[in-house]
Amino acid sequence: MRTIDRVGYAVGGVLFLSGLVHLVVLLVTGGTWLGPLSMRKPLTFGVSFGLTVGTAVWATSFLRVKPGVRTFLLVVLYAASIVEVTLITVQAWRGRPSHFNFETPLDSSISTTLAGGGFVLIAVIVGCTVAAFRTVQTRSMQLALRFGFTALVVALAVGAVMIATGVIEVRSGNAALAYVTGGALKPAHAVPMHAILIMPGFAWLLGRTRWPEPTQLLLTRIAAAGYGVLIAAAIVYSVT
Repeated sequence: MRTIDRVGYAVGGVLFLSGLVHLVVLLVTGGTWLGPLSMRKPLTFGVSFGLTVGTAVWATSFLRVKPGVRTFLLVVLYAASIVEVTLITVQAWRGRPSHFNFETPLDSSISTTLAGGGFVLIAVIVGCTVAAFRTVQTRSMQLALRFGFTALVVALAVGAVMIATGVIEVRSGNAALAYVTGGALKPAHAVPMHAILIMPGFAWLLGRTRWPEPTQLLLTRIAAAGYGVLIAAAIVYSVT
């Protein structure tokens, strides 16, 4: 395992652990699970980013990409993920909304940084997705990687729409509405997020069986189709 991989798994582990710590805080304090001030936010972001970083390290190891390019993409991913989770956690402990909050110069700087970090993450994942479509693997793993990274791009794009929608409402003087309209897209954001873990993981498990590659490919296609329907349903549900 290369150093960049060990660092990535360590970063993912710390972020995931930070989410679990806030789960304990919620359970012990009996705090609310709803609203922009809930400790649920550092919980969900810590767990999600931890899983995503760890998965990205593993999934990109299958990609046909120059080591230097992969290292650059992963370093940017690590940095952006740490910044996102840290700022969201800081705001939760300050009792301040982390997104769509421009009440003070500090709040404004944090909200702007979080939005900028989101677009940095999109750029990194798009780079990984392009590499996935240039990678030759077993046909089942190749499909799983391409589907997983594409779904992750969709998830981050929905996140960008959530941010843009919320900022527009805040700038229009509808701060409360910003959290309602942005939050309505959460299912469309969450469902495709971890396809990059589930689909390559599924293909990897199939590769450990004695089934022939055509059978593995067929099962992967069925899984991808099912996951695609689930993503489409989440998007329709969120929008309507």
